[in-house]
Amino acid sequence: MIKALTTGIAIAALICYTAVSLFAEDRAQAHALKLNRTAFQHAQELISAGRFIPDGKGAWSEHRPSADEENTFIRLNGFAEYAKWHLGIDERYPENTKRRYKFPYGDFKDVHRCGLLAARSRAIQYRYYDIEDAAGRLIEMSSRKREQAAAPLPNP
Repeated sequence: MIKALTTGIAIAALICYTAVSLFAEDRAQAHALKLNRTAFQHAQELISAGRFIPDGKGAWSEHRPSADEENTFIRLNGFAEYAKWHLGIDERYPENTKRRYKFPYGDFKDVHRCGLLAARSRAIQYRYYDIEDAAGRLIEMSSRKREQAAAPLPNP
């Protein structure tokens, strides 16, 4: 009886330790990945300037830059410019690495609605609430901009 009780306590302790460890690791990763405020502001400026592609959900796999296009962009423009096209920064990685920058939203020319939708969806999935909110705000901003562009001019 005592042996069974001791074994049960040991198993319960192991389960609790595992759960706490996973929770701590998840929290550490969440704290390491933060909103890239510079990228958010860059996207706002692009949308305000009309540099926005109102493509559909699911088109991001076709529209996102390839690894070769990313490498060429970095070679020509540097990591500071590359970072402006990503809503997330993973502080676990050095500044001059592609792994540091997460949640891309454009093709190095224009903001893509499908990129923002993909970023928001993935942020929701992994509970990066500040990135989810930023992507949602950019989607709303682009929708308003598109509606303004489509609205007829008032008669004088």
